[in-house]
Amino acid sequence: MDLKHNFGAGPAKLPPAVLETARRQLLDYQGTGISVMEMSHRSKEFQTIASKCEQDLREILSISDNYAVLFMQGGATTQFSCVPLNINRSDISPRAAYIDTGFWSDRAIAEAKRLTKVEVIAESRSQSYRSLPLDLNAKLEAARERLADTQYLHFTDNETIHGIEFPPAYDFKNGDCPLISDMSSNIMSRQIDVSRYGLIYAGAQKNMGPSGLTIVIVRKDLIGLAHPQGPIPYLLDYKVLADNDSMANTPPTFAWYLCGLVCQWVKDQGGLAAIEAMNEEKAKILYQAIDESRLFENPVDPAYRSRMNVPFVIKRSDPDKKIEKAFLAQADKQGFIGLAGHRAVGGMRASLYNAVDLDSTKALCQLIRQFDKDFA
Repeated sequence: MDLKHNFGAGPAKLPPAVLETARRQLLDYQGTGISVMEMSHRSKEFQTIASKCEQDLREILSISDNYAVLFMQGGATTQFSCVPLNINRSDISPRAAYIDTGFWSDRAIAEAKRLTKVEVIAESRSQSYRSLPLDLNAKLEAARERLADTQYLHFTDNETIHGIEFPPAYDFKNGDCPLISDMSSNIMSRQIDVSRYGLIYAGAQKNMGPSGLTIVIVRKDLIGLAHPQGPIPYLLDYKVLADNDSMANTPPTFAWYLCGLVCQWVKDQGGLAAIEAMNEEKAKILYQAIDESRLFENPVDPAYRSRMNVPFVIKRSDPDKKIEKAFLAQADKQGFIGLAGHRAVGGMRASLYNAVDLDSTKALCQLIRQFDKDFA
């Protein structure tokens, strides 16, 4: 069976055009006689690949020269440690501010607490992570004086498990406190104003490429702030990576190469404006199908629903998860994969990353409507 409808939240299905290019070049990259996987990262060929990937990424996201773009290993979870280790100025109190909106922000907070003093400015745990924290900007305003003496304010832009996403132009009341965002699951899905941020980090495996590569976009004045009294591991130091063009050791070369192919694909689609329009359309029709269903519902406040990760649950009594299991079995039979919800919350989840096309989304909507009709 051709499992062509991939809605998994893990390493995302790459665009077919990217996979086809990689297939053609797998054994012989542009006449070199070797694969990119076999190249030295110091070779002229790979240096060209790396340079073009960064240039295209800067163009797509409109990243100015006062930001460094780092290509790192370890996944976004490693950045939970890197951020407090790197932005740790000795001239101010070691304190960082965090906003808790779900599973991944909670994980980031737990790690930061091991390394620095953390204040959780606002949380939506008490709302079962179904919305942004109540009166978030009022709480930021109330904390303005404390934020002025804080190293940074961290938030997770899109929560993959709970399905909450910040609106694109959310007006954070953070004053001069550097704003840091984990954009692992929604970077390159819509247009963003990078200049609003001190640092953005993102695992590549949702919209930029395969797992094994993490992109860090960091304002240059925030590089070199690691506390001298608390030595930072060499390969976690942003300054080391920036000074060595992200090649202080052998980087994940094949993942970097594939990221470059994805960047070219985004440009070929018409850039982020076109990508954003397509993602808005996919999310719109899927939420409509769920909202019209008699069996399913999305538990998130509509104002903050994620366009990337759409959780849905059975809205009536479902002893032993009979309905849920029947739906997932039917989905599997029809060629849908990755629709089971995260083990932490259960239910179902459809991830609408860039590589998921409109036809697959329409097919899922049809599956939901047909199952709703047959089962209800």
